[in-house]
Amino acid sequence: MLDISELKFDEKGLIPAIVVDAESKKVLTLAYMNRESLQISLERGLTCFWSRSRRELWLKGETSGNYQHIRSITADCDRDALVVEVTKDGPACHLGTDSCFNDLVFEAQDAPEPFTYQGLYDLLEGRKADPKPGSYTSYLFDKGLDKILKKVGEESTEVIIAAKAEDRRETVYELADLAYHAMVLMVQTGITLDDLKRELASRHVIDKKVKQEKMV
Repeated sequence: MLDISELKFDEKGLIPAIVVDAESKKVLTLAYMNRESLQISLERGLTCFWSRSRRELWLKGETSGNYQHIRSITADCDRDALVVEVTKDGPACHLGTDSCFNDLVFEAQDAPEPFTYQGLYDLLEGRKADPKPGSYTSYLFDKGLDKILKKVGEESTEVIIAAKAEDRRETVYELADLAYHAMVLMVQTGITLDDLKRELASRHVIDKKVKQEKMV
């Protein structure tokens, strides 16, 4: 029996919850719970999370009908993370895919080793030219510039929130998300890494506030 009082919530009152399909053992999503959402999950037998972006409780399936019925909740040895095994009524991802990690599996198979920005850029170009079903990257390109810009804005906000909270690990995570979405924007608009390199190289005095001086 899970004892909430033994769990270690972070400074924001949250604990990560890895949601796993009880039958296939496939990871479906990573979300966060606070004490209230975890209590609701235990009482109702349905996953309920805390949305960090909307700052509100989120009962999975409440609007989509894709409820997740809890089979078990297990805490790790440090009591600071949860694994939630579920049977689901529909797709786990809001994009309509079975798992939020579908695209990561595809990308990992094709990604160069070691990681390079050029390798990622080439991979993104490939997704734009040859879309793959279930790929989040292909989904962004299909939706177009407005959707990509919306995601860049959202990720920028997440970086600010994490940095303001002085949460280094979360800031790194959100910066990586922002970098990825920024590169999707670059591919969409035809901006290359060489374009950025040339622009940065032209700013040989990095402390000179060129933009601000031009505005005066």
